[in-house]
Amino acid sequence: MNVLWLAVRFSDSSLTPSLACWAGQFTPRVSIAEGALLLEIGGCLRLFGGLEDLRQDVMQGLAEQGIAARIAVAAMPQAALWLAEGGGDSLDALTITDLSWPAGVAEKLTRFGLRRLGESRRLTFSALARRIGKPAATMIARAYGEAPDPRPDFVFPLRFDEAIELPAVVENASALLFAARRLTAALAGWLNIRQAGLRECRLDLIHRQGTTPLPLRFAEATRDGNRFERVLRERLERLQLAAPVERLRLVVDSVEALPGASGGLFDEGGAKESMAALVERLRARLGEERVFGIAPVAEHRPECATRQASTGGVIVASVPPRPFWLLAQPESLAEVAGRPHRRGPLHLLAGPERIESGWWDHEEGIGDLRRDYFIALTHDDRWTWVFRELRSPGGWFLHGWFG
Repeated sequence: MNVLWLAVRFSDSSLTPSLACWAGQFTPRVSIAEGALLLEIGGCLRLFGGLEDLRQDVMQGLAEQGIAARIAVAAMPQAALWLAEGGGDSLDALTITDLSWPAGVAEKLTRFGLRRLGESRRLTFSALARRIGKPAATMIARAYGEAPDPRPDFVFPLRFDEAIELPAVVENASALLFAARRLTAALAGWLNIRQAGLRECRLDLIHRQGTTPLPLRFAEATRDGNRFERVLRERLERLQLAAPVERLRLVVDSVEALPGASGGLFDEGGAKESMAALVERLRARLGEERVFGIAPVAEHRPECATRQASTGGVIVASVPPRPFWLLAQPESLAEVAGRPHRRGPLHLLAGPERIESGWWDHEEGIGDLRRDYFIALTHDDRWTWVFRELRSPGGWFLHGWFG
C-alpha cells in the first residue's frame, strides 16, 4: 500500500478541530496541523473509486458545509500542506513567501536571493541549517521525503458532544439547517470511525433564556449523514422558536455496533433503506405518536394477533399470511348460491383456515370465535381476507385487505 496524504488547508483555522470528526468518513487516519487537516488516503482510494473521485467527495463535503478550503495531495505530509497553501502543482515552483515558516525564515531565504522552494535545494542540509535554522531546514527535507515526518493521529472522542457558535442570532428555525449540517457531517464521520450507528440523538438550540432540546429519532440504527439531515430538516421546518438561537449543540448518548455490509449485486438493500427513510420522514412530519410498527402476539384471533410496537420496531407478518389492513368491524357480505358477493362474486383463492378460539374471555373483549377464513379476489382484482361465520346466524364477512 502506497502512503498518500491529502491536505485540507482552511481559511479559518478555528474550524480545524471540529472538522477532524467529519474527515473520519474518508479515512481512519487523520492528523491536525496548524490551520489544516491531513488525511492519509493511500489505503482508501479503491473504496472511493480512485483519487479524483475522493478529491471530489472531499470538496463537495466542504462546499455543503460552506467551508472555504484548498486541498492538495502528495506522498509526504509536509509537501501536501505546502502545496495546499501555495496553490501549486509542484514543490519546486512554490513561492517561498506564500508558505508557512518559523518566524523570520522567509525573510532570510529571500535575502539570499531565493524566490522558489526548488532553489533552496542548491544548498546542502547543513548549509541550509546554518543559514535558516535546523527546524526550517528539516521542514524542507521532510517535504522532499529526505527526512521522516511522523504525524500524531487525531484521537476521536469516545462520546460525541459538539457545539458551534452561530455568526449571528437566528430567529427562523429552518435557517438553522445550514449551520447544523456541520454537526451532522461530523457525527457521520465519527460514527464511521467507531463502526457504529445510532437510533436517536439530540440537537440543543441554545438561547439566552435557556435551551430547547430537539430529539432526532430514526427507524433503525444508522450513520448516514443524509438521513440525519433529512430528519433534521423535517423537524426544523415545523418548529416555532421560543427565542432567537445563538448556539447549537449535538449530543449522542448511546450508539450500537453497526459494521459495514457488502453491497448486493442487484442492490437488494435499497427497499429496506427506503422504508426506514419513509418511516423517519413520517414521524418527523406527523409526530412520534402517530407512526408505529406492528408486532405479532401469540394469539389466534385476528383482532388480538398484533399489537402496536415502538416506531423503531420492525413490522412483522405472521404465518399463514395475514393482511396488515384489518377493518375495525368486519363488513357483512351478500351470499349468492353459497358464495360471497361484493359488487360481484368473490373468487376464493385459498382456504379454509379455521379459527376457533377465545372461549376463556367470553364475557370480556372479543370473546369466542368460530370462523373459516379465505383469501379471495374481487371483481377488480383486489386481494381480500374474508370469513364465513360458523355460529348462528352465519354469513360471510370481509375482514381485511392485502396490500
